Amino acid sequence: MRKPKAPPADSTSPDETEAAFYEALQRGDIDKLMACWADEDDIVCVHPGGARLLGAGAIRAAFDMMFTSGSIQARAEKVHRVESLGSSVHSVLERIEVLTDEGPRHAYVIATNVYQKTPQGWRLVAHHASPGTPREMLEVNDSPQVLH
Repeated sequence: MRKPKAPPADSTSPDETEAAFYEALQRGDIDKLMACWADEDDIVCVHPGGARLLGAGAIRAAFDMMFTSGSIQARAEKVHRVESLGSSVHSVLERIEVLTDEGPRHAYVIATNVYQKTPQGWRLVAHHASPGTPREMLEVNDSPQVLH
């Protein structure tokens, strides 16, 4: 039996749920992190270089393991949104602070976060992350440039 989830703070939009997700990562708060996820069996998460995690149990176990080393200082930057009435897809560049022998450094991850509007508010249904580099700070855009 699943433990009932408290809704993330201010989950009236996908942006607010996303903010709650990254705040939970930064605090290492597994309960708040899992409250951002939909209460569905088919939610999915893929971490860089990792297996596809299906369902809340597998996702929670993976984040629990990650939190044993401390919180995750990840911040979403350069968010690109594709929205509809009941779903929102966010392509983000995650900047993650990692400690190295030379001190703190930044690593980059390119992630896609998919949100759906549920009776409980906007919830995360998919998080797929791939390794990135500082070069990903640059974006390729085929939209025509308009000069005025």
